[in-house]
Amino acid sequence: MIRFSLICDHDHEFEAWFRSNDDFDTQKKRGFVDCPTCGSHKIEKALMAPAVSTGRKQEKIALAMGEAQKQALAQLKAMAEKVRENADYVGDKFAEEARKIHFGESDPRGIYGEATLDEAKSLAEDGVEFMPIPSFPDDRN
Repeated sequence: MIRFSLICDHDHEFEAWFRSNDDFDTQKKRGFVDCPTCGSHKIEKALMAPAVSTGRKQEKIALAMGEAQKQALAQLKAMAEKVRENADYVGDKFAEEARKIHFGESDPRGIYGEATLDEAKSLAEDGVEFMPIPSFPDDRN
């Protein structure tokens, strides 16, 4: 999965995850990518800086966010918590369990766990639908 920094024609900046650059282009062309702030479908990739650890504490980073970013972060945390509450934790067996569910070898159910990048790529190639769940410093399984 690739995280893109995006910007709409009203200068609202946001991020979104895609399987590949082609996936972004396809979803954009089909009108599936829109601005979470204003709903505009006129979206472009913004300049992205690599993620570099600066040693700053999370509290300092959080204070630098605007209100919209704080609300979005709170919504992401709530979504991740809800997913975890309503799914079975399978640890590092995520890829194996997801594949069993996809191919009908196990009963359908929500699961979450860990997968390596290679495992995630293999799942995507097999057509298994999944998405990364954001993790936060204060998260616990």
